[in-house]
Amino acid sequence: MALANHPPATADLAALRARAKSMRRHVLAMARGPGQGYVGQGLGISDVLAALYFHEMRWDPADVKAADRDRFLLSTGHYSIALWAALAEAGVIPLDELVTYGADDSRLEMSTLDTTPGVEMIGGSLGHGLGQAIGMALGLRLAKSPARIFCELSDGEMQEGSTWEAAMAAGHFSLDNLVALIDCNGIQADGPVVLDMEPVADKWRAFGFATQEIDGNDLAAVVAALEKARATDGKPHAIVLRTRPGQGVPTLLAREKAHFVRVEPDEWDALIDELDRTEADHG
Repeated sequence: MALANHPPATADLAALRARAKSMRRHVLAMARGPGQGYVGQGLGISDVLAALYFHEMRWDPADVKAADRDRFLLSTGHYSIALWAALAEAGVIPLDELVTYGADDSRLEMSTLDTTPGVEMIGGSLGHGLGQAIGMALGLRLAKSPARIFCELSDGEMQEGSTWEAAMAAGHFSLDNLVALIDCNGIQADGPVVLDMEPVADKWRAFGFATQEIDGNDLAAVVAALEKARATDGKPHAIVLRTRPGQGVPTLLAREKAHFVRVEPDEWDALIDELDRTEADHG
């Protein structure tokens, strides 16, 4: 049976916040095993993935290859810790498998594998996700499918020329079944983003995208932006997300922002306690 492509008119924000917080617990549980991982990014993007997987996207956790499913493409493959958290929260991945994150022969690598259920593309070589999203969006349009494509990419990834080649094509083909989710958390591998990419939103508008800019850790704003994108026809959509690495865990928020976080064994219980005490309003 084809999936209906109409999310509920009213989002249950309390339920979505609970999902986001649970996903953040999964992120910490995964990284605790190896003592390290892309924890900051996972915590920072959890609100967006909660809104996508538990409100906006039309998909079936019991049939992750349904033909008319909406697709989520994680271009920044090292954010896999957040995707594993979302898929585990949805029941696609067993919760007890999360402890294998980053281990040899695990399905839950620190960068995505297309053999893991629910993964639409292999990310990691940055700059490729938006191009693949455009190919999928064009194919779905030719097939007259109601499905939509949501592609996450990062501020650092905007330094890749292929990203802008893809953006130009999306505008040219008026791919209104495509939503680019640009995670602007201000960091890349060696510290702050090297090239000044501002004004980010204006760049996407110049390439023909209907563009919004929001606090990516405000779930109500994320839901509203996704709903607005769904209601806008004739253009691809871009949502510029200002997220905070480590969101939900004050100690990690205050720590010098690092692309790859290492946590000492005696720190984990305190970090989990912090998350549990965090007000639900921001995850």
